[in-house]
Amino acid sequence: MKSNRRVVVTGLGMVTPLGNDVPTTWANILAGKSGVETITGFDTPAPDISEFKVRFAARIKNFDVDALVGKKDAKRVDPFCYYGIAAANEALRDAGINKVSEEDSYRFGVAVSSGIGGIETLESTKATIDAKGPSKISPFCIPSSIINILSGVISINHGLRGPNVPIVTACTTGTHNIGMAARLIAYGDADAMLAGGSEKASNAIGIGGFAAARALSTRNDDPQGASRPWDRDRDGFVLGDGSGVVVLEEYERAKARGAKIYAEVIGFGMSADGYHMTMPYAPGQERCIKNALADAGLDKNPDAIDYVNAHGTSTPLGDVQESQVVEKTIGQYRKDLVMSSTKSMTGHLLGAAGAIESIFSVLAIRDQVAPPTINLQNLDDGCNLEYAANVAKKMKIDYVLNNSFGFGGTNGSVIFKKI
Repeated sequence: MKSNRRVVVTGLGMVTPLGNDVPTTWANILAGKSGVETITGFDTPAPDISEFKVRFAARIKNFDVDALVGKKDAKRVDPFCYYGIAAANEALRDAGINKVSEEDSYRFGVAVSSGIGGIETLESTKATIDAKGPSKISPFCIPSSIINILSGVISINHGLRGPNVPIVTACTTGTHNIGMAARLIAYGDADAMLAGGSEKASNAIGIGGFAAARALSTRNDDPQGASRPWDRDRDGFVLGDGSGVVVLEEYERAKARGAKIYAEVIGFGMSADGYHMTMPYAPGQERCIKNALADAGLDKNPDAIDYVNAHGTSTPLGDVQESQVVEKTIGQYRKDLVMSSTKSMTGHLLGAAGAIESIFSVLAIRDQVAPPTINLQNLDDGCNLEYAANVAKKMKIDYVLNNSFGFGGTNGSVIFKKI
């Protein structure tokens, strides 16, 4: 089933804690700004924020739902969909695709989903049941909160009738969607795809649940310094909201219509740890990266990779382990390899993380610059690479590897190439 059809990135869209579009977010990333802030409460019924162990997150700011999503969709879908709808709209505009013809619609698919989905709808519905009884449950409760509804709404809004296959793999969701969407195009099932992820989990269940799992930083007195990958004083990740969506196209189609091409998707790897529900596992991550290198035809020369956008969540175990895995698979062959974590600025967007980080990866290629890892003051033992500490690094970038690793031991890596 292998195919020689090439796949390229032609459109980018995002909503992040650093901006509600790609240009604003990217400018703030390169400036090393943090999108993390203290929060004072939740959008759904919940105990007072003072009762929560963690009282900060990387939330979306100044988001005009009516303008960016539309009143009709805003009433029918969970807030996690808002950001994905807006990002998909921006990605299509960026790709120069204003309207998809009837003929092309059957070859244009969607794979945009979430790691967690409609938590806020479920929280609100539970409050409604408690206060008014089950007869007052909204008929939109189930369809608005299921994770695949985002791909469904995007396909409806734009008349896209190709493969509709949103993947749900926790924090690897966005990366898996992009990698599998690229394969659908490569194998001939589609000529174009919208792919990515979206998340809004900075609510009572999201923050309370991850805090209970001891996954989050508790640096309430210094929220902007809380996400600090590879720093010896890190104590967990920071929860973030937002979305990233890309337009992928078959190369000849994109070239024929004069599309702006950001990069080519040349490699995709997956693996399962088969080890633990939440703890990372080095052999699984190593296998994933090697699979991506092999798919890209770089298994014999991994030193071709110039920059790695790491999973890099700022957890005590995960950061060192990923650094050592990247050093073993690539770094030992490429002594000037640069790896950084943009989660130091955006927080961890869960199912959207791999998608926004794929966008940062192709922008790194376009602008020939590696984004910084902010808050990296004291490098931890066992971390032996270059991490673009605190300042973006201008450099030659032809190949980028983007890693995502998720709960359940699900791993994904995508490789992008300058074209």
